[in-house]
Amino acid sequence: MEGRAVVVGVGESPYYKRGGASESEFQLACIAIRNAVADAGLTMADVDGFASYMDRNEPVRLSNALGTGDLHFTGQTFGGGGNGTAAAVALADMAVSAGYAECVVVFRSLAQGQFHRYGQAGKSRRAGGSAAYTAPYGMLSAAQICAMQTMRWMHDHGVTQDSLAEVALACFAHAQHNPRAVRYGSPLTREEYHASRWIAEPFHLYDCCPENDGAAAIVVTTAERARDCAQPGVPIVAAAQGLAHRGGGAAFTEDGFPTAHYDLVARQLWNRAGVKPADVPVAQFYENFTGPVLMAIAEMGFCEPGEINDFVANGGIQLGGRLPINTSGGNLAEAYIHGFGCVVEAVRQMRGTSTCQVEGADLSLVVAGPGFAPGSAVLFGRDS
Repeated sequence: MEGRAVVVGVGESPYYKRGGASESEFQLACIAIRNAVADAGLTMADVDGFASYMDRNEPVRLSNALGTGDLHFTGQTFGGGGNGTAAAVALADMAVSAGYAECVVVFRSLAQGQFHRYGQAGKSRRAGGSAAYTAPYGMLSAAQICAMQTMRWMHDHGVTQDSLAEVALACFAHAQHNPRAVRYGSPLTREEYHASRWIAEPFHLYDCCPENDGAAAIVVTTAERARDCAQPGVPIVAAAQGLAHRGGGAAFTEDGFPTAHYDLVARQLWNRAGVKPADVPVAQFYENFTGPVLMAIAEMGFCEPGEINDFVANGGIQLGGRLPINTSGGNLAEAYIHGFGCVVEAVRQMRGTSTCQVEGADLSLVVAGPGFAPGSAVLFGRDS
């Protein structure tokens, strides 16, 4: 499949603080999709497929509202969080590469001011499934779940609080170059990070992503059709999704705890792409919380867990460092659109149009939702 499917369009709605959108979540999706299709120089009639993850905006309604062509493919991924971000791109890659569709829009729309807020506990009086092992004891939010994983991983490998801070500082620093970012114009200092209140130890306020309203989308088509599009095509070099045996088991009973669920994904991705982590000059790591980012950096093979303090220190993950990450500001500082902004930014890096462009970058990685299973990742390349 390598390079058969390419990204030819990216689009976004405005990004808002939670509750700030005047548009409905459905309207936000339509705005992002229309912008992505227009960016590609295509029309809505060219669209014949949709892919997403955990999205409420169904293809039937979108197709009617937007005036697409006949739909030949629709799909969503399994999984309960942003771990499906890259997997949704892989669905479009598979559909286009196999010939099931020719022009697939991948999108995510999220309006936490209108629907469920991920930072709040549910109001159910019963706890079923994996929640039966956690909710009765007060573990009710993703912050708490990721905090326990992170605390154990920090203990096992001697990871410092300053290393968590490096993730937040990198995201905020990059967002200051990005006028689309919700945190644009609001820089963060190390002192402010450490002085911020605890949310769930070891997470301070700035270790946690905000809640936002907005939508983002990309258009995936064939390499042949991309030659006639308005933008240079960005090839999908490789994608991977994986779940190790017993991965994500309830109450942290999985083998190898604590884990970000990316060892298997990494092996698949690098084998399919024919490159090594050291070949990747820029990456977008989904960060609902800072801790799982550090875990995923190690599990994707960029360094050993015991080396993470040195890897991220002194601007190691900022522009100009050994691996700049989240160059648009990421979930923490651009906007939490359930991670899909990371995909848009990865494509912009390959186009050479990022507000924090890594010069000469020829590969761009997206790692989706570490800490939740199954994990997924996608690697983009430059137009050849």
